[in-house]
Amino acid sequence: MQQLTKTNFIQYLNCPESLWLLKNKPDDYTKGEFSLFLEKLIKEGYEVEEYAKLLFPNGINLPEDATPQYTQQQLTSNNTVFFQPSFSTPKGVFARIDVLEKLTNGTYHIYEIKSASSIKKGNLEDACFQKHVLQECGYSVSKISIIHLNKDYVKQGIIIPNELLEIVEITEQIDNIYSSVVNDINAASNFIHKETINENQCSCRYKTRNNHCDNFKYFNKDVPDFSIYEIARISAKKIGLLVDNNQLGILDIPLDFELSTIQQTQLESVRKELVLVNKPVIDKTLSSLKFPLHFVDYETFPTAVPKLDNMSPHNHLVFQVSIHTMQENGDITHFEWLGEKLEQPIEMLKQMQNFTSLTGTFISWNAPFEISRNKDLIVWIPEFKDYLDYMNTNMFDLMTVFKTDYVDYRFHGSTSIKKVLPVLCPQFSYSDLEVQDGTMALDTWGRMVLEPKSFEDIESIRKDLLEYCKLDTLAMVKIHQKLNNL
Repeated sequence: MQQLTKTNFIQYLNCPESLWLLKNKPDDYTKGEFSLFLEKLIKEGYEVEEYAKLLFPNGINLPEDATPQYTQQQLTSNNTVFFQPSFSTPKGVFARIDVLEKLTNGTYHIYEIKSASSIKKGNLEDACFQKHVLQECGYSVSKISIIHLNKDYVKQGIIIPNELLEIVEITEQIDNIYSSVVNDINAASNFIHKETINENQCSCRYKTRNNHCDNFKYFNKDVPDFSIYEIARISAKKIGLLVDNNQLGILDIPLDFELSTIQQTQLESVRKELVLVNKPVIDKTLSSLKFPLHFVDYETFPTAVPKLDNMSPHNHLVFQVSIHTMQENGDITHFEWLGEKLEQPIEMLKQMQNFTSLTGTFISWNAPFEISRNKDLIVWIPEFKDYLDYMNTNMFDLMTVFKTDYVDYRFHGSTSIKKVLPVLCPQFSYSDLEVQDGTMALDTWGRMVLEPKSFEDIESIRKDLLEYCKLDTLAMVKIHQKLNNL
Protein backbone atom coordinates (compact mmCIF):
# COMPACT_ATOMS: atom_id res chain seq x y z
CA MET A 1 0.00 0.00 0.00
CA GLN A 2 1.32 3.45 -0.96
CA GLN A 3 1.52 5.86 1.97
CA LEU A 4 0.13 9.38 1.56
CA THR A 5 1.74 12.05 3.75
CA LYS A 6 0.86 15.71 4.13
CA THR A 7 3.82 16.62 1.91
CA ASN A 8 2.57 14.14 -0.70
CA PHE A 9 -0.90 15.67 -0.54
CA ILE A 10 0.38 19.20 -1.16
CA GLN A 11 2.37 17.83 -4.10
CA TYR A 12 -0.82 16.18 -5.39
CA LEU A 13 -2.68 19.50 -5.23
CA ASN A 14 0.11 21.11 -7.25
CA CYS A 15 0.63 18.29 -9.76
CA PRO A 16 -1.04 14.86 -9.34
CA GLU A 17 1.02 13.27 -12.09
CA SER A 18 4.29 14.27 -10.45
CA LEU A 19 3.23 12.55 -7.24
CA TRP A 20 2.14 9.42 -9.12
CA LEU A 21 5.56 9.23 -10.77
CA LEU A 22 7.30 9.57 -7.41
CA LYS A 23 5.23 6.77 -5.91
CA ASN A 24 5.12 4.38 -8.86
CA LYS A 25 8.26 5.01 -10.92
CA PRO A 26 10.78 6.46 -8.47
CA ASP A 27 13.69 5.65 -10.79
CA ASP A 28 12.18 7.94 -13.44
CA TYR A 29 11.37 10.70 -10.97
CA THR A 30 13.60 13.77 -11.13
CA LYS A 31 14.10 15.22 -7.70
CA GLY A 32 14.37 18.96 -7.80
CA GLU A 33 17.70 20.23 -6.61
CA PHE A 34 17.50 20.34 -2.83
CA SER A 35 18.34 23.99 -2.71
CA LEU A 36 20.33 25.61 0.03
CA PHE A 37 17.41 27.96 0.51
CA LEU A 38 15.05 25.04 1.13
CA GLU A 39 17.56 23.58 3.58
CA LYS A 40 17.67 26.96 5.34
CA LEU A 41 13.86 27.07 5.54
CA ILE A 42 13.79 23.61 7.10
CA LYS A 43 16.38 24.60 9.71
CA GLU A 44 14.43 27.76 10.50
CA GLY A 45 11.26 25.71 10.81
CA TYR A 46 12.93 23.59 13.49
CA GLU A 47 14.06 26.75 15.30
CA VAL A 48 10.53 28.18 15.29
CA GLU A 49 9.21 24.84 16.55
CA GLU A 50 11.56 24.98 19.54
CA TYR A 51 10.22 28.41 20.51
CA ALA A 52 6.64 27.23 19.95
CA LYS A 53 7.16 24.31 22.32
CA LEU A 54 7.97 26.81 25.07
CA LEU A 55 4.34 27.95 24.85
CA PHE A 56 3.41 24.52 26.21
CA PRO A 57 5.62 23.98 29.28
CA ASN A 58 3.98 20.66 30.11
CA GLY A 59 4.31 19.25 26.59
CA ILE A 60 5.81 15.79 26.04
CA ASN A 61 8.35 15.21 23.25
CA LEU A 62 7.66 12.00 21.36
CA PRO A 63 10.59 10.35 19.53
CA GLU A 64 11.03 11.46 15.90
CA ASP A 65 10.66 7.88 14.72
CA ALA A 66 7.75 7.08 17.04
CA THR A 67 5.13 4.82 15.46
CA PRO A 68 1.39 5.52 15.46
CA GLN A 69 1.08 2.62 17.90
CA TYR A 70 3.46 4.35 20.31
CA THR A 71 1.44 7.57 19.96
CA GLN A 72 -1.74 5.67 20.76
CA GLN A 73 -0.20 4.40 23.98
CA GLN A 74 0.95 7.86 25.00
CA LEU A 75 -2.48 9.39 24.44
CA THR A 76 -3.85 7.14 27.19
CA SER A 77 -1.43 8.68 29.73
CA ASN A 78 -2.16 11.60 32.03
CA ASN A 79 -0.24 13.97 29.76
CA THR A 80 -2.30 16.52 27.83
CA VAL A 81 0.13 18.06 25.31
CA PHE A 82 2.18 16.03 22.85
CA PHE A 83 4.85 17.15 20.38
CA GLN A 84 5.12 15.26 17.07
CA PRO A 85 2.57 12.48 17.63
CA SER A 86 1.99 10.34 14.52
CA PHE A 87 -1.13 8.72 13.10
CA SER A 88 -1.96 6.46 10.16
CA THR A 89 -5.38 5.59 8.73
CA PRO A 90 -6.34 2.11 7.49
CA LYS A 91 -5.88 3.46 3.92
CA GLY A 92 -2.28 4.49 4.61
CA VAL A 93 -2.82 8.25 5.03
CA PHE A 94 -0.14 9.36 7.50
CA ALA A 95 0.18 12.52 9.60
CA ARG A 96 2.60 13.80 12.21
CA ILE A 97 1.12 16.64 14.27
CA ASP A 98 3.31 19.53 15.46
CA VAL A 99 1.43 19.99 18.74
CA LEU A 100 -1.61 18.02 19.91
CA GLU A 101 -3.54 19.00 23.01
CA LYS A 102 -6.02 16.68 24.71
CA LEU A 103 -8.89 18.77 26.04
CA THR A 104 -10.90 18.09 29.20
CA ASN A 105 -13.94 16.96 27.16
CA GLY A 106 -11.93 14.22 25.47
CA THR A 107 -11.59 16.01 22.13
CA TYR A 108 -8.34 17.30 20.65
CA HIS A 109 -6.84 20.64 19.63
CA ILE A 110 -4.39 20.56 16.70
CA TYR A 111 -1.66 23.21 16.45
CA GLU A 112 0.29 23.60 13.19
CA ILE A 113 3.57 25.54 13.49
CA LYS A 114 4.64 27.75 10.57
CA SER A 115 7.81 29.81 10.17
CA ALA A 116 5.98 32.41 8.07
CA SER A 117 4.65 35.63 9.59
CA SER A 118 1.09 35.08 8.39
CA ILE A 119 -1.25 32.30 7.36
CA LYS A 120 -0.26 31.32 3.83
CA LYS A 121 -2.07 29.62 0.98
CA GLY A 122 -2.03 25.91 1.65
CA ASN A 123 -1.94 26.19 5.45
CA LEU A 124 -5.66 25.47 5.68
CA GLU A 125 -5.33 22.38 3.47
CA ASP A 126 -2.45 21.24 5.69
CA ALA A 127 -4.62 21.52 8.77
CA CYS A 128 -7.56 19.79 7.10
CA PHE A 129 -5.27 16.88 6.24
CA GLN A 130 -4.18 16.54 9.87
CA LYS A 131 -7.75 16.68 11.14
CA HIS A 132 -8.89 14.08 8.63
CA VAL A 133 -6.20 11.61 9.67
CA LEU A 134 -6.98 11.99 13.36
CA GLN A 135 -10.69 11.57 12.84
CA GLU A 136 -10.18 8.53 10.61
CA CYS A 137 -8.18 7.07 13.51
CA GLY A 138 -11.15 7.54 15.83
CA TYR A 139 -10.20 10.81 17.55
CA SER A 140 -12.48 13.84 17.71
CA VAL A 141 -10.93 17.19 16.73
CA SER A 142 -12.80 20.21 18.07
CA LYS A 143 -10.22 22.99 17.59
CA ILE A 144 -7.43 23.79 15.12
CA SER A 145 -4.92 26.62 15.34
CA ILE A 146 -1.92 27.94 13.44
CA ILE A 147 1.13 29.14 15.35
CA HIS A 148 3.12 31.59 13.25
CA LEU A 149 5.66 34.37 13.70
CA ASN A 150 4.39 37.79 14.72
CA LYS A 151 5.46 40.14 11.93
CA ASP A 152 5.35 43.11 14.33
CA TYR A 153 7.66 41.53 16.87
CA VAL A 154 10.86 43.47 17.45
CA LYS A 155 13.67 41.71 19.26
CA GLN A 156 14.92 43.45 22.38
CA GLY A 157 17.24 41.22 24.36
CA ILE A 158 16.16 37.65 25.09
CA ILE A 159 13.42 36.39 22.79
CA ILE A 160 10.05 36.05 24.51
CA PRO A 161 8.15 33.18 22.81
CA ASN A 162 4.63 34.47 23.43
CA GLU A 163 5.62 37.79 21.85
CA LEU A 164 7.56 36.23 18.97
CA LEU A 165 4.65 33.93 18.06
CA GLU A 166 0.94 34.29 17.46
CA ILE A 167 -1.69 31.59 17.87
CA VAL A 168 -4.60 31.99 15.45
CA GLU A 169 -7.58 29.67 15.71
CA ILE A 170 -8.82 28.56 12.28
CA THR A 171 -11.48 26.03 13.29
CA GLU A 172 -14.26 27.86 11.46
CA GLN A 173 -12.25 28.25 8.25
CA ILE A 174 -11.41 24.55 8.37
CA ASP A 175 -15.06 23.62 8.81
CA ASN A 176 -15.94 25.62 5.70
CA ILE A 177 -13.57 23.68 3.41
CA TYR A 178 -13.18 20.39 5.24
CA SER A 179 -15.49 18.19 3.15
CA SER A 180 -13.98 19.47 -0.09
CA VAL A 181 -10.41 18.85 1.10
CA VAL A 182 -11.33 15.36 2.33
CA ASN A 183 -12.59 14.61 -1.19
CA ASP A 184 -9.20 15.73 -2.50
CA ILE A 185 -7.40 13.54 0.05
CA ASN A 186 -9.41 10.51 -1.03
CA ALA A 187 -8.77 11.38 -4.68
CA ALA A 188 -5.03 11.65 -4.00
CA SER A 189 -5.00 8.31 -2.21
CA ASN A 190 -6.81 6.65 -5.11
CA PHE A 191 -4.66 8.37 -7.74
CA ILE A 192 -1.32 7.13 -6.43
CA HIS A 193 -2.66 3.57 -6.49
CA LYS A 194 -3.53 3.70 -10.21
CA GLU A 195 -1.56 1.22 -12.25
CA THR A 196 -1.16 3.59 -15.18
CA ILE A 197 -1.79 7.24 -16.05
CA ASN A 198 -1.26 9.38 -19.14
CA GLU A 199 2.46 10.12 -18.95
CA ASN A 200 2.46 12.41 -21.98
CA GLN A 201 1.44 15.51 -20.05
CA CYS A 202 0.87 16.78 -16.53
CA SER A 203 -1.34 19.40 -14.89
CA CYS A 204 1.50 21.93 -14.93
CA ARG A 205 0.98 22.22 -18.68
CA TYR A 206 -1.64 24.85 -17.87
CA LYS A 207 0.52 26.78 -15.40
CA THR A 208 3.14 29.50 -15.67
CA ARG A 209 6.80 28.50 -15.73
CA ASN A 210 7.45 29.34 -12.07
CA ASN A 211 4.73 26.88 -11.08
CA HIS A 212 5.98 23.87 -13.05
CA CYS A 213 6.79 20.66 -11.21
CA ASP A 214 10.30 19.20 -11.24
CA ASN A 215 9.19 16.56 -13.76
CA PHE A 216 7.63 18.90 -16.30
CA LYS A 217 10.02 17.82 -19.06
CA TYR A 218 9.32 14.13 -18.38
CA PHE A 219 5.59 14.58 -18.89
CA ASN A 220 5.68 17.26 -21.60
CA LYS A 221 8.29 16.13 -24.08
CA ASP A 222 6.43 17.88 -26.91
CA VAL A 223 7.14 21.33 -25.47
CA PRO A 224 9.84 22.89 -27.69
CA ASP A 225 12.67 25.27 -26.89
CA PHE A 226 11.42 28.87 -26.94
CA SER A 227 8.08 27.72 -25.58
CA ILE A 228 5.05 29.79 -24.63
CA TYR A 229 6.08 29.41 -20.97
CA GLU A 230 9.05 31.72 -21.58
CA ILE A 231 6.88 34.68 -22.53
CA ALA A 232 7.40 37.40 -19.95
CA ARG A 233 4.52 37.66 -17.47
CA ILE A 234 2.15 35.57 -19.51
CA SER A 235 -0.96 34.61 -17.53
CA ALA A 236 -2.11 31.07 -16.84
CA LYS A 237 -5.36 31.92 -18.65
CA LYS A 238 -3.53 32.74 -21.88
CA ILE A 239 -1.32 29.68 -21.50
CA GLY A 240 -4.49 27.62 -21.23
CA LEU A 241 -5.89 29.06 -24.46
CA LEU A 242 -2.69 28.24 -26.33
CA VAL A 243 -2.32 24.76 -24.83
CA ASP A 244 -5.90 23.88 -25.77
CA ASN A 245 -5.03 24.73 -29.38
CA ASN A 246 -1.77 22.73 -29.14
CA GLN A 247 0.22 25.93 -29.66
CA LEU A 248 3.14 25.22 -27.35
CA GLY A 249 6.00 27.05 -29.05
CA ILE A 250 6.39 30.78 -29.45
CA LEU A 251 6.46 30.25 -33.21
CA ASP A 252 3.03 28.59 -32.96
CA ILE A 253 1.31 31.65 -31.50
CA PRO A 254 -1.17 33.22 -33.95
CA LEU A 255 -0.28 36.71 -35.11
CA ASP A 256 -3.60 38.06 -33.81
CA PHE A 257 -3.23 36.53 -30.32
CA GLU A 258 -3.63 39.23 -27.68
CA LEU A 259 -0.33 40.02 -25.96
CA SER A 260 1.22 43.10 -24.39
CA THR A 261 3.68 45.28 -26.30
CA ILE A 262 6.60 43.80 -24.33
CA GLN A 263 5.41 40.26 -25.06
CA GLN A 264 4.94 41.03 -28.74
CA THR A 265 8.49 42.38 -28.88
CA GLN A 266 9.80 39.17 -27.33
CA LEU A 267 7.86 37.12 -29.89
CA GLU A 268 9.27 39.18 -32.73
CA SER A 269 12.81 38.61 -31.43
CA VAL A 270 12.27 34.84 -31.40
CA ARG A 271 10.53 34.70 -34.79
CA LYS A 272 13.22 36.70 -36.53
CA GLU A 273 16.11 35.54 -34.31
CA LEU A 274 16.99 39.18 -33.92
CA VAL A 275 18.12 41.39 -31.06
CA LEU A 276 15.60 44.23 -30.86
CA VAL A 277 17.18 47.37 -29.49
CA ASN A 278 15.54 50.76 -28.98
CA LYS A 279 18.83 52.64 -29.16
CA PRO A 280 17.45 56.21 -28.93
CA VAL A 281 15.58 55.40 -25.72
CA ILE A 282 18.56 53.55 -24.21
CA ASP A 283 20.88 56.43 -25.10
CA LYS A 284 18.48 58.92 -23.51
CA THR A 285 18.15 56.79 -20.39
CA LEU A 286 21.89 56.37 -19.93
CA SER A 287 22.64 60.03 -20.64
CA SER A 288 20.29 61.05 -17.82
CA LEU A 289 22.49 59.31 -15.24
CA LYS A 290 24.77 61.60 -13.27
CA PHE A 291 28.46 60.74 -12.92
CA PRO A 292 30.12 59.24 -11.03
CA LEU A 293 28.16 56.03 -11.50
CA HIS A 294 28.19 53.69 -8.50
CA PHE A 295 27.27 50.12 -9.44
CA VAL A 296 26.17 48.61 -6.14
CA ASP A 297 25.11 45.18 -4.90
CA TYR A 298 24.19 43.96 -1.41
CA GLU A 299 24.23 40.42 -0.09
CA THR A 300 21.91 39.77 2.82
CA PHE A 301 21.13 37.18 5.47
CA PRO A 302 17.40 36.88 6.26
CA THR A 303 16.28 34.85 9.28
CA ALA A 304 12.83 33.76 10.41
CA VAL A 305 13.72 34.35 14.06
CA PRO A 306 15.55 37.70 14.41
CA LYS A 307 19.15 37.41 15.58
CA LEU A 308 19.84 41.05 16.47
CA ASP A 309 18.05 43.62 18.58
CA ASN A 310 15.61 45.94 16.75
CA MET A 311 15.09 43.37 13.98
CA SER A 312 11.82 41.55 13.18
CA PRO A 313 11.06 38.13 11.67
CA HIS A 314 12.41 37.67 8.13
CA ASN A 315 14.30 40.97 8.12
CA HIS A 316 17.41 41.01 5.93
CA LEU A 317 20.77 41.71 7.54
CA VAL A 318 23.19 43.27 5.01
CA PHE A 319 26.49 41.44 5.43
CA GLN A 320 28.31 42.38 2.21
CA VAL A 321 28.56 45.08 -0.42
CA SER A 322 30.46 45.58 -3.68
CA ILE A 323 30.65 48.91 -5.48
CA HIS A 324 32.33 49.65 -8.81
CA THR A 325 32.48 53.39 -9.38
CA MET A 326 32.89 54.78 -12.91
CA GLN A 327 34.00 58.36 -13.51
CA GLU A 328 32.91 60.31 -16.57
CA ASN A 329 36.33 59.73 -18.18
CA GLY A 330 35.84 55.98 -17.84
CA ASP A 331 38.12 55.40 -14.84
CA ILE A 332 36.85 52.65 -12.55
CA THR A 333 37.58 52.03 -8.88
CA HIS A 334 36.27 49.26 -6.66
CA PHE A 335 35.16 49.04 -3.01
CA GLU A 336 34.11 45.91 -1.14
CA TRP A 337 33.21 45.00 2.42
CA LEU A 338 32.35 41.69 4.04
CA GLY A 339 31.14 41.32 7.62
CA GLU A 340 33.00 39.05 10.01
CA LYS A 341 30.23 38.48 12.55
CA LEU A 342 26.52 38.86 13.15
CA GLU A 343 26.16 42.62 13.63
CA GLN A 344 24.67 45.69 11.97
CA PRO A 345 26.99 46.92 9.17
CA ILE A 346 27.90 50.27 10.72
CA GLU A 347 31.51 50.05 9.54
CA MET A 348 30.32 49.13 6.03
CA LEU A 349 28.21 52.28 5.79
CA LYS A 350 31.06 54.45 7.08
CA GLN A 351 33.38 53.13 4.41
CA MET A 352 30.73 53.25 1.68
CA GLN A 353 30.00 56.89 2.41
CA ASN A 354 33.70 57.73 2.33
CA PHE A 355 34.08 55.89 -0.97
CA THR A 356 31.08 57.33 -2.87
CA SER A 357 30.09 60.44 -0.87
CA LEU A 358 26.69 61.93 -1.70
CA THR A 359 27.38 62.29 -5.42
CA GLY A 360 26.35 60.73 -8.71
CA THR A 361 23.94 57.91 -9.50
CA PHE A 362 23.74 54.52 -7.79
CA ILE A 363 23.00 51.67 -10.20
CA SER A 364 21.74 48.25 -9.18
CA TRP A 365 20.03 45.26 -10.76
CA ASN A 366 16.50 44.92 -9.39
CA ALA A 367 16.77 48.19 -7.49
CA PRO A 368 13.73 47.66 -5.21
CA PHE A 369 15.81 45.14 -3.27
CA GLU A 370 18.66 47.56 -2.49
CA ILE A 371 16.16 50.35 -1.83
CA SER A 372 14.29 48.20 0.70
CA ARG A 373 17.51 47.25 2.46
CA ASN A 374 18.44 50.94 2.73
CA LYS A 375 15.05 51.73 4.26
CA ASP A 376 15.64 49.03 6.87
CA LEU A 377 19.13 50.34 7.58
CA ILE A 378 17.74 53.83 8.16
CA VAL A 379 15.61 52.40 10.98
CA TRP A 380 18.44 50.38 12.51
CA ILE A 381 21.32 52.81 11.93
CA PRO A 382 19.63 56.25 11.69
CA GLU A 383 22.92 58.20 11.75
CA PHE A 384 23.32 57.28 8.07
CA LYS A 385 19.84 58.44 7.07
CA ASP A 386 21.04 61.30 4.82
CA TYR A 387 23.41 59.02 2.92
CA LEU A 388 20.90 56.19 2.51
CA ASP A 389 18.14 58.60 1.49
CA TYR A 390 20.48 60.02 -1.15
CA MET A 391 21.22 56.53 -2.45
CA ASN A 392 17.54 55.71 -2.75
CA THR A 393 16.60 59.00 -4.36
CA ASN A 394 19.39 58.60 -6.92
CA MET A 395 19.04 54.88 -7.62
CA PHE A 396 18.66 53.53 -11.18
CA ASP A 397 17.61 49.97 -12.00
CA LEU A 398 19.71 48.75 -14.94
CA MET A 399 17.48 45.71 -15.31
CA THR A 400 14.60 47.88 -16.60
CA VAL A 401 16.45 48.43 -19.88
CA PHE A 402 16.03 44.73 -20.65
CA LYS A 403 12.31 44.70 -19.94
CA THR A 404 11.39 46.99 -22.81
CA ASP A 405 14.29 48.45 -24.79
CA TYR A 406 16.74 45.58 -25.26
CA VAL A 407 15.06 42.28 -26.08
CA ASP A 408 17.12 39.25 -27.06
CA TYR A 409 15.54 35.86 -27.71
CA ARG A 410 18.62 34.23 -26.17
CA PHE A 411 17.52 35.54 -22.74
CA HIS A 412 14.60 33.08 -22.94
CA GLY A 413 12.19 35.63 -21.51
CA SER A 414 14.32 36.41 -18.45
CA THR A 415 15.86 39.68 -17.32
CA SER A 416 18.09 38.05 -14.70
CA ILE A 417 21.65 39.31 -14.79
CA LYS A 418 22.77 35.68 -14.94
CA LYS A 419 20.87 35.32 -18.22
CA VAL A 420 21.84 38.69 -19.68
CA LEU A 421 25.57 38.71 -18.84
CA PRO A 422 26.68 35.56 -20.75
CA VAL A 423 24.82 36.72 -23.86
CA LEU A 424 26.19 40.27 -23.88
CA CYS A 425 29.58 39.50 -22.36
CA PRO A 426 30.36 35.80 -22.90
CA GLN A 427 33.86 36.16 -21.47
CA PHE A 428 32.33 36.52 -17.99
CA SER A 429 30.68 33.61 -16.20
CA TYR A 430 29.28 32.83 -12.76
CA SER A 431 29.86 29.12 -13.38
CA ASP A 432 33.59 29.57 -12.75
CA LEU A 433 32.97 30.78 -9.18
CA GLU A 434 32.81 28.74 -6.00
CA VAL A 435 29.84 30.86 -4.86
CA GLN A 436 27.45 31.16 -7.79
CA ASP A 437 24.26 32.82 -6.55
CA GLY A 438 22.78 34.84 -3.71
CA THR A 439 21.35 31.83 -1.91
CA MET A 440 24.73 30.12 -1.86
CA ALA A 441 26.26 33.38 -0.63
CA LEU A 442 23.90 33.79 2.31
CA ASP A 443 24.19 30.12 3.25
CA THR A 444 27.99 30.23 3.10
CA TRP A 445 28.24 33.44 5.12
CA GLY A 446 25.69 32.23 7.67
CA ARG A 447 27.66 29.06 8.30
CA MET A 448 30.93 30.99 8.32
CA VAL A 449 29.82 33.25 11.20
CA LEU A 450 27.56 30.82 13.08
CA GLU A 451 29.40 27.53 12.50
CA PRO A 452 33.01 28.54 11.68
CA LYS A 453 34.34 25.08 12.54
CA SER A 454 32.50 23.69 9.49
CA PHE A 455 35.19 25.30 7.30
CA GLU A 456 38.87 24.44 7.24
CA ASP A 457 39.95 27.70 5.58
CA ILE A 458 37.88 30.76 6.49
CA GLU A 459 40.08 33.09 4.42
CA SER A 460 39.39 31.01 1.31
CA ILE A 461 35.65 31.22 2.00
CA ARG A 462 35.84 34.99 2.42
CA LYS A 463 37.68 35.23 -0.89
CA ASP A 464 34.95 33.19 -2.62
CA LEU A 465 32.23 35.47 -1.23
CA LEU A 466 34.09 38.60 -2.27
CA GLU A 467 34.66 37.27 -5.80
CA TYR A 468 30.94 36.52 -6.24
CA CYS A 469 29.70 39.92 -5.10
CA LYS A 470 32.47 41.64 -7.09
CA LEU A 471 31.29 39.94 -10.28
CA ASP A 472 27.73 41.15 -9.68
CA THR A 473 28.81 44.78 -9.87
CA LEU A 474 31.49 44.24 -12.50
CA ALA A 475 28.81 42.57 -14.63
CA MET A 476 26.73 45.74 -14.44
CA VAL A 477 29.75 47.81 -15.47
CA LYS A 478 30.36 45.60 -18.50
CA ILE A 479 26.70 45.57 -19.49
CA HIS A 480 26.53 49.36 -19.14
CA GLN A 481 29.61 49.70 -21.36
CA LYS A 482 28.04 47.36 -23.92
CA LEU A 483 24.88 49.47 -24.01
CA ASN A 484 26.92 52.64 -24.41
CA ASN A 485 28.73 51.18 -27.40
CA LEU A 486 25.66 50.00 -29.34
